[in-house]
Amino acid sequence: MPELSEKQRDRMPDDQFAYVDSQGDEHLPINDESHIRNAMARWNQTEFESQAAKERARKKILAAAREHDIDVDPESDFAKGNG
Repeated sequence: MPELSEKQRDRMPDDQFAYVDSQGDEHLPINDESHIRNAMARWNQTEFESQAAKERARKKILAAAREHDIDVDPESDFAKGNG
């Protein structure tokens, strides 16, 4: 996965992140296939301000995965929202 520099992250729009907290900090970039896969893997390791925010991020990651034709096991904890 190509690492994003601070400058690259700063230039990315908020919609390229699964979660933007109330302070404006961006978490879980979903700008390409490798970052989407990484976001799925790290979703349950990320601290969210609320369960609702966590669920919104999960849905956003799933939508990005569909757009990039990434298969998500429907039985996985991520797909079911367990975590």
